[in-house]
Amino acid sequence: MPWRSDYRLRRKVSGFTEKPMPSLSISLLGALLGLGLVTAAVGQSDAKAPLTRSERCANLSHQFDEALETHATATQVTAAKALQRKGNRYCAAKKQAQGIRMLANALKLLGVAPNDPVQ
Repeated sequence: MPWRSDYRLRRKVSGFTEKPMPSLSISLLGALLGLGLVTAAVGQSDAKAPLTRSERCANLSHQFDEALETHATATQVTAAKALQRKGNRYCAAKKQAQGIRMLANALKLLGVAPNDPVQ
């Protein structure tokens, strides 16, 4: 095959010597790129979707109810209940950011750390 021997020879192009890339390197590069794409796709599918503000409101309200049972003797239970009612009203009125803050503050008054993935 005469064309094959010409292909493998170096040729001069505008002052630079050009040599063809070995097929093994191209195959290896393609395999690594494919493996990287598959790994990235698998890593993204395992990730949990972030909670919506409505879900965070519901989670904090539920946490407050549980904390109230165990911390019923806290000194600021009345103030904490008032903050919970206010927070629930904000959440129901589509003002979840304010509601989340109120519910978190109510939990803090009871001496409980809010289970909030953002904090």
